[in-house]
Amino acid sequence: MFTNSINPSLSPALKSQLEAQLNFTTELSCKMCDTAQQMSALHLRLAQELLQEWSSVSVQLLYARDTGELLSRAAARLQPGSDRLLQYRQQLGNLVANANVELNRTAEAHIPTASRTAVAFADEVMRKTAEEMEKATQRQRELIEKMHAGGHHDSAGHNRDTSRQADQAH
Repeated sequence: MFTNSINPSLSPALKSQLEAQLNFTTELSCKMCDTAQQMSALHLRLAQELLQEWSSVSVQLLYARDTGELLSRAAARLQPGSDRLLQYRQQLGNLVANANVELNRTAEAHIPTASRTAVAFADEVMRKTAEEMEKATQRQRELIEKMHAGGHHDSAGHNRDTSRQADQAH
């Protein structure tokens, strides 16, 4: 997928971790987009049904002969409208519940890989850090040994170690 664009000079553990995160994020995004699309379709269907219903009710109310008939027709149309809204609420609840299940499944499918690659990357970082610390320590030891091997001279040009020995002899 997008993993071909990952810098090839990156460590394999880091590359694997980035791939796992990218795959996880991509799949979650797809699931969320699918849910948003389903919700939009549900909203649109409800709006169309309500508009059709209100159009039909408006025509019937216009042809009412008196106030009593107008109120009777209006009351008769309230129940189907509320039933439609109840059905919409149930469908929306089901859609959200299904989306939650899908997101959890996606997470359950990807988290073990993401965790494993994260641990591998952390192990690699720790190993490289320990190696670099060992190299730095070795360089410091070599530098100290060179300093001691070259000897330290005081301002008169005498070796400090021999001048100390001479001072101790007196």
